Amino acid sequence: MLFNMADSAVEDGTKLVTPAQKRLYDAALRLFVERGACQVSVSELAEAAGVSRGTIYNNLKSTTDLFRELAAQLTTEMTLRVVKSYADQDGPVERLTLGIRFYVRRAHEEPLWGRFITQFSLSNDTLFEMFRGAPVQDVLAGVDAKRYSFRPEQLLSVVSMISGVVLGAMFLVLEGHKTWRDAGSDAAELVLRALGVDAESAQQIAAMPLPSLLPLD
Repeated sequence: MLFNMADSAVEDGTKLVTPAQKRLYDAALRLFVERGACQVSVSELAEAAGVSRGTIYNNLKSTTDLFRELAAQLTTEMTLRVVKSYADQDGPVERLTLGIRFYVRRAHEEPLWGRFITQFSLSNDTLFEMFRGAPVQDVLAGVDAKRYSFRPEQLLSVVSMISGVVLGAMFLVLEGHKTWRDAGSDAAELVLRALGVDAESAQQIAAMPLPSLLPLD
């Protein structure tokens, strides 16, 4: 189903990432962002990571699939970290709000990660899963709790709206137009208002303290 794809895809993928693969993924992330392309050669990756070509062949299936592997790893890692970080929040509105703000703050703290997401997420199905897993479940829970109001056939449009708002906020932060605090709170408030939360409540919820984004280990 649409709503569970992100959660199932990746837990295994994240656990299987070795230190050597992590180093290669980090180098690939930098290359993809700098080049704005989805392909790198073995030689380019070896040079960027400071490893031999043999290390690459021993740790990656192929450079052809590297972009998809990296996208899957980033998708899984962020999904699991967000869910872990708001685990003590019972309300779906509060969880969605925190999730939005986690993305925007991480773009500030890890600009390469943020630029990769903003450049490629709307053009890559794997990356877009980040916005179709836990966020969709929280939106549906909000509907069940009578906190949100939209027609069932509008769900995909709602997901696209949330994705666009989050990516736009990340872009504003990366380009230095707004602080992550302002951009994240504004994004969350506007999404809540669009989903039917009253203006005063949306502003208050979007301004609540933001906890740390917890690591997976």
